[in-house]
Amino acid sequence: MRLVILADTHVPRRARDLPAAVWAAAESADVVLHAGDWVDVSLLVQMRSRVRRLVGVVGNNDGPALRRELPDVADVELEGVRFTVVHDSGPATGRERRMDALYAGRADVIVFGHSHIPWDSRTPAGLRLLNPGSPTDRRRQPVATYLTADVDASGLRDVTLVPVRPER
Repeated sequence: MRLVILADTHVPRRARDLPAAVWAAAESADVVLHAGDWVDVSLLVQMRSRVRRLVGVVGNNDGPALRRELPDVADVELEGVRFTVVHDSGPATGRERRMDALYAGRADVIVFGHSHIPWDSRTPAGLRLLNPGSPTDRRRQPVATYLTADVDASGLRDVTLVPVRPER
C-alpha cells in the first residue's frame, strides 16, 4: 500500500493550489494522510474527490468549516500498522517521551505537522514519529517537502522525504 503524507498545505494562503507533483503523488497513492492546516475547506473537497482514500485532521489554522468536517485526531489501521494523525506534537524537546505517554499502545506511527520541519524518529517505546514538512511553505527549510512510504504486513518501509521543486 502506497502512502503520501502531507501537512501544512496552507492553501490558498501560502499557495493557490498544491504543486502539480504533489497532486500527482496524492492521486496515485492508495492512502493520503494529512496532518492539518489545510486553511480552506475547498482543498479538502478537492482532495476527497481526487484521491482514493483520505485520512485527515484539522490544524490550528483551520476554521469552523474544516472543524465540522475533520477530527482533531484520527486513528487508522493500514495493513496491520496503527497510525495516529495529529496536527501539533508540541516542542521538539521532549517530543519522543511525550508521544510515548500519549500514544504508546494506541499507535505504531504518529503523523504530525505544525512546525513545517521534516521529522523522522523513534521513541523509547518504539513509536515512529513522522512530520512531512510542508509542500507549500518551507519556512526556514531548504525546500518544501512531503513524505511517501509503503506499508504492508511487514510494516512501514521506504519512508522517503520528497523535495518539492518550485513550479515555473
